[in-house]
Amino acid sequence: MTQVTQVRQAPDKTRAQIASKTLRRDPWWRQPAVTAAFLGAAVIYLTWASLVNADYFYRPYISPLYSPCLVTTCATGAGFRWIPWLSALTPAILIIGGPMGFRLTCYYYRKAYYRAFWQSPTACAVREPHAKYTGETRLPLILQNVHRYFFYIALIFNVILTADAVLAFRNHAGQWGHMGLGTLILVVNAALLWVYSLSCHACRHITGGRLKHFSRHPVRYKAWTLVSKLNARHMEFAWISLGFVCLTDLYIRLVASGVLTDPRFF
Repeated sequence: MTQVTQVRQAPDKTRAQIASKTLRRDPWWRQPAVTAAFLGAAVIYLTWASLVNADYFYRPYISPLYSPCLVTTCATGAGFRWIPWLSALTPAILIIGGPMGFRLTCYYYRKAYYRAFWQSPTACAVREPHAKYTGETRLPLILQNVHRYFFYIALIFNVILTADAVLAFRNHAGQWGHMGLGTLILVVNAALLWVYSLSCHACRHITGGRLKHFSRHPVRYKAWTLVSKLNARHMEFAWISLGFVCLTDLYIRLVASGVLTDPRFF
């Protein structure tokens, strides 16, 4: 009786040698192209708005890009005037590192700009132009791991912008009882930033990560389930909150420059 021995070969360690960039026939390039267009437009606008250093305050409204305003050159009534030695910088540039670092290291945004700008890869089953891949294990991309710390910094800014929204219910004389369109815009902006932050993967890990028995931690388990529901729509919240930050700044800028009149409800 002849015994047949089946030899198993180890999987090939090299990539498939396909001459074409991809064998896909669908418009795979559309989504990264749209992402690049919108993300590029947002970056250009936010850079300009942070450098222009004008029309960012119209009592009681302050642009989210300029709050908290810490330098001595802040518009009257807009800030704390704490840092005279950095007054050469615009108030927005001084604080931009916090919210920018949070979004730049965000898991979703990393996927978005890796694909849209770096083609790493542009889409699934599409060959990337890079000869080798090291992931986020080396400089500079290993610094993406600081995202969990930027999460806490972002929460501080959320508290400040929430306070700005509350203060927007005061009129020019500082009396409570005012509500204009700008008030509602600031409230919605703060709410969207909270939803985006709380839907973050880092927040989900903080609430339920490393727990082996959810039954022993019912409060954390409940928080984890709520955050998980938000996390499922993290991409949507990322785009909506980013767009609304730009819209909020633009509205306050137009009102402060006199182009628009802020409608007052009471």
